[in-house]
Amino acid sequence: MTEKLDRRDLLDAERGTLFKEAETRVALVYPSPYRAAMSSLGYQQIYRTLHNMPGVAADRAMLDVPRTLEEDRPISSYPILAYSVAYELEIAGVAETLDAANIPVLAADRDDSHPLIIGGGPLTFSNPAPMLPLFDVIILGEGEELIVELLQLAREVSYIRSRLWDLLAGRPGYYLPSHGEHVPPVAAVHDSLLPARSVIFTPHTELSDMFMTEAARGCSRGCTYCVMRRSTNGGMRIVDRKTIIAGIPEIATRVGLVGAAVTDHPQIADIVRDVVDGGRAVGISSLRADKLTDELVGLLARGGYRTLTVAADGASERMRRVVERSTKAHHLIQSAKYAAAHRLHTLKVYMMLGVPEETDADVDELIQLSKELAAIHPRVAYGLAPFVAKRNTPLDGSPFAGIALVEDRLDRLGRGLRAAGLAGKVTVRPTSAKWAWVEYMLAQGETRAGLAVIDAYRAGGNFAAYKKAFAKHAIEPTGPRARVPSSQELIALKKRQLAVVSS
Repeated sequence: MTEKLDRRDLLDAERGTLFKEAETRVALVYPSPYRAAMSSLGYQQIYRTLHNMPGVAADRAMLDVPRTLEEDRPISSYPILAYSVAYELEIAGVAETLDAANIPVLAADRDDSHPLIIGGGPLTFSNPAPMLPLFDVIILGEGEELIVELLQLAREVSYIRSRLWDLLAGRPGYYLPSHGEHVPPVAAVHDSLLPARSVIFTPHTELSDMFMTEAARGCSRGCTYCVMRRSTNGGMRIVDRKTIIAGIPEIATRVGLVGAAVTDHPQIADIVRDVVDGGRAVGISSLRADKLTDELVGLLARGGYRTLTVAADGASERMRRVVERSTKAHHLIQSAKYAAAHRLHTLKVYMMLGVPEETDADVDELIQLSKELAAIHPRVAYGLAPFVAKRNTPLDGSPFAGIALVEDRLDRLGRGLRAAGLAGKVTVRPTSAKWAWVEYMLAQGETRAGLAVIDAYRAGGNFAAYKKAFAKHAIEPTGPRARVPSSQELIALKKRQLAVVSS
């Protein structure tokens, strides 16, 4: 079980907490710890949206804060629970919070005596199917408008499920377990509702006391692995510079500019200058190496940056072309030069391993690039994650490379860096290949995968529990190309890779 935090200490440290007397109170639940919840701009935006509704207030709860912060009530006492689920492994947190509240975890076991359980959040952009067994209704995509409509309808029918389902059936953006497994298109809100902004400041987050505001929503790029690529919700929607700056409150001393591709904003340098000239620190959620300039990095350094973080995603130039990533080796080398020139402590580069078509030769190219980066900047860090194919992307259904293969590539990279004398100069910080496989099985799974999550969580939630639960429910990836290769196929793949290297 997750350690529970002291509610009063958390509230005392917050600024901007909303308190409101209202006829209808919604428990806004985040199935991860408080630190993650209050770092989520989407979660805070829905909190603001609900409070702006006449007669409605929202009270927050999290995995480690089981009673609501604002009211100190169990979530089971609320007529509606609204969950924001960011990614696949958080589905277990939904089951845990419902179990702890003595609410049936399965929607099929609930009736009108139980709260309505609403799902939403970033996961709904890719594959919400594993969420379906746990929720009465799921809002797909951007939820600021639909959550208002849903609450209005639920209140009109006194939270009677059958009457609510009749009203929601056929409306875009609502995924209903009661109406089968057909997934409607994700919702996009009107541009007038942008940007999302923080409501609450707190030191108890990954982004301590930072005010977050959107600079743009969506992305104009076409990276084939990414759920937020240009085809999602009409591509990238830019927020005007004046609107961004005008929305920053006087008390904000740190400002985070949020979006899938913030540095693609045509006025990004001007916006950052406005922030730092106002005496504030600045952070950007997504730096694209091919968009960095000496001016921009200098402004970031003035704004308190100590680590310049960029994403390469492919281990080699060839792999970046495979995933249609525009970043090239010379962009990463130039990033190292900017970081060194402005005396930033670390250059951090995000990479993926196990991308389709990847070979050992691609890892070897990364080792060679590491030599060039380390010659420019004394501290280089790689954040390495195994590739996980997501639904609603061009790489949907691509098989998982395999735990052993990913770990072998990591080992090859480590040995190559040590052999090149880069130990201590280039550090590697990988995420778990085992948990990436679990994420993959859920990302590519159907509704039965949600039943496996419940079983795995109740069996301790470790890797072995997930393997056993997936086997019990016969969970197999079901995308167009998804299939775990046999050992014989892996051997054949290795031979082909060796042939590519030797040629």
